Amino acid sequence: MSETASDAAGTGTAAHQVILTDRARDKVSSLLAQEGREDLRLRIAVQPGGCSGLIYQLYFDERLLENDATVDFGGVEVVVDQMSVPYLNGATIDFEDTIEKQGFTIDNPNAQGSCACGDSFS
Repeated sequence: MSETASDAAGTGTAAHQVILTDRARDKVSSLLAQEGREDLRLRIAVQPGGCSGLIYQLYFDERLLENDATVDFGGVEVVVDQMSVPYLNGATIDFEDTIEKQGFTIDNPNAQGSCACGDSFS
């Protein structure tokens, strides 16, 4: 997997350390093409909740908020809000499409524990 990224240099926007794998980038590109909109970016955030204390939010967003950290992965812009950056630095977003599992996965080295369902972490 090559995770090629360039930060938003020159735009005054900070970069984050989240990695989007090629497989995940391709799936996001496909989903964006289905939406038919070029103004959307992939936003990942951490919010309080879940049985372990924090949950991930992964969604398309047209907004770019003040202090958002952005990185472009071959045409897919990944945005992380300022409060979520410390929780997500070094995290890898991948996409699995197997008989057992289909969907995005997040491998986060900052997570000290997670629940059985895998939707929340601490």
